[in-house]
Amino acid sequence: MKQNKPVKESATRLVYSSDGSHLKLCKKCGEDPCVCADSPLQSVPIDPAKVTLKLKLEKNQRGGKLVTVIHDFPFNPAYFEDLAKKLKNHCGTGGTYKKEAKPQIELQGDQRDKAEALLMKLGFKTRRSGG
Repeated sequence: MKQNKPVKESATRLVYSSDGSHLKLCKKCGEDPCVCADSPLQSVPIDPAKVTLKLKLEKNQRGGKLVTVIHDFPFNPAYFEDLAKKLKNHCGTGGTYKKEAKPQIELQGDQRDKAEALLMKLGFKTRRSGG
């Protein structure tokens, strides 16, 4: 005679629910609370005195245009999206915050001096990398 093994709760799949509990589940991992690596719950609190941001100037694969890239910072998308907005306003230029495997802030043109001045004013340590 076979014994039925107990089924883990996480191995079950929700088919129908009218109570709205399915709305709390993460679309990627299916868990509540979300355990994804890029979840806001996984964000690291930022202390500017302990963070060193690296600035570099890129021209590769950009049609000859110069782009200032700020990279090598801890995971906290909300904080760095806001920082990107402040940098764009301070430098008077366009730019973006990219959430990829290695998140980075890109500013159009050679804005290293202006960006470095604002970052130091906010309390960050900066280091120029690349050429």
